[in-house]
Amino acid sequence: MFSRGCSRISRIGLNRFRWRYPCLPASNSAVAAYHQLLCNSNPTITPSLSKYAWGSIGNTSCSFSHDARHHIHCNATPTVEIHIRVVGDQLTWITSNSFLMRSILSSSLELLLQDQSDPFSLVADELSLLADRLRSMVVAEVPKLASAAEYFFKMGVEGKRFRPTVLLLMATALNMPVSMSSADRLSPARVVDNLETQLRRRQQCIAEITEMIHVASLLHDDVLDDADTRRGVSSLNSLMGNKLAVLAGDFLLSRACVALASLQNTEVVSLLAKVVEHLVTGETMQMTTTSEQRLNMQYYMEKTYYKTASLISNSCKAIALLAGHTAEAATLAYEYGKNLGLAYQLIDDVLDFTGTSASLGKGSLSDIRHGIITAPLLFAIEEFPQLGEVVQQGLENPADIDLALDYLGKSQGIQKAKELAIKHANLAAEAIDSLPESDDEDVRRSRRALIDLTHRVINRTK
Repeated sequence: MFSRGCSRISRIGLNRFRWRYPCLPASNSAVAAYHQLLCNSNPTITPSLSKYAWGSIGNTSCSFSHDARHHIHCNATPTVEIHIRVVGDQLTWITSNSFLMRSILSSSLELLLQDQSDPFSLVADELSLLADRLRSMVVAEVPKLASAAEYFFKMGVEGKRFRPTVLLLMATALNMPVSMSSADRLSPARVVDNLETQLRRRQQCIAEITEMIHVASLLHDDVLDDADTRRGVSSLNSLMGNKLAVLAGDFLLSRACVALASLQNTEVVSLLAKVVEHLVTGETMQMTTTSEQRLNMQYYMEKTYYKTASLISNSCKAIALLAGHTAEAATLAYEYGKNLGLAYQLIDDVLDFTGTSASLGKGSLSDIRHGIITAPLLFAIEEFPQLGEVVQQGLENPADIDLALDYLGKSQGIQKAKELAIKHANLAAEAIDSLPESDDEDVRRSRRALIDLTHRVINRTK
C-alpha cells in the first residue's frame, strides 16, 4: 500500500482543473466513467485528460483497488473534495465532503454501476444494428410469408436477444493476437483497421445467422407442441395456422443459409449446417423416446445438447474460427457455449415447474402436460421410484400429473436440477478463465460479462 501527496490545483475555476490517478492508466474505463459522471452532475465541469490527484493502491482478492481523492478549487467557494474507489476497471464507490455533490454523485453512480455490470449494455449499439439488419433480411415478396417471417423480429417481440449478445461478447473476448501473414504485418495501419472492421462484420453475421436459426426452431417447435403463446404474445401458429408457421421457419432457415454462404468459410458453413441437423435430431429424439429412454438422464442431456446447446456452442466456435484463432481457443469458446446452453435449458426446465405463465411468456407446466420428462422429474424419480411408474403411464390423465407434481414437491428434484445447472455454469466460466491472458480492457470487460451471464442464467426467473 502506498500513497502520493496532493498536488496544487489551479483556482481559475471549476472548468479548469487538473488531477492525477496514481498507478491507474488514463485509458481505464473507470476514469472515463468518472469523467462522464462528474460532467453529468455539473455541466460547468469539463475535465481534461491531464489530471493531478493523490491516492493509494492495494491488492484485493479479485483485482487491484485504487483509491483517489480529487480536490476542486474555485474562487470564493470552499474546496469540494471527492473520493473515488476503482476495482479493476469499474468505479465502485464515490463520496464527497459536499452534501449536495455527494447526493448527486451517489445517485448517478448507482445508474452507472448498473450500466457497467450489464452484459447487454456492452453490445447494445450492435444489437440495435443487428435487429435492423435482421428485419431487412427476412423481407419476403409474398405478403403473408413476409408477415409470418418477421413476426418475432418486430420491435417489442424480439426476445432477450441472448444468443447475439453472447456471440458479440465472445468476439471481443477473443480479440487476441493471431498469426498473420508477413504481408498483413507490413500493411499500413488503416488497412489493418479495415481488416478488423471486416472481421467484426463477419462475426456479426454469425450472430444474425444464429438468431434466424433459433427463431426458425421456435416456430417449428410451437407447431409440434401446439403452443398458444411465445414471448408473451400469441404464437405464430395460433394466429396464422401450422402450415404458414412451418413455411415461415423454412424461409428463415433459407435466409440463414444465404448469409452463411456469404462468409465463404467452408469450416464455418459445415459447423452451422451441423447445428440444423442437431436441432432436427433433438426434436426427433424427444418425439420418439422409448419408455426406457424417457427415464434416462444421459439420454435427456444428449437431447438437450442437440435441441439447445449445439446452436450456441458451435456459433461461439464459429466466432473463433472466423478470427483465425487456435484450435485450443476455438474449443474453449465451444465449451463455454455448450455449458452455458445446458445450464440455460436446465433452468428452463426448473422454471417450467416454478414459474408462472406471465413471467415465462408461455404456459407453465408445458413440458409435463405434453408428456416430456425433464431433469427435475428425473431426479425426483431417483428418490421415489414409484413416480417412474406414474410417468410411464403417459401423464395423459390430469390426476397423474397432480400425483407427479406431488412427488416432485416432496423430492429434491428441483434443487438437484439447479445444482446441475450451476455445475455447467461453472464449467462455462472456467472456459473463459482458461483463455490466454490479455491486458486489453475491452477484452477483459467482455470476458467478465460472459462470466456474469453464467450467473444471470442461473438466477433468472423468466
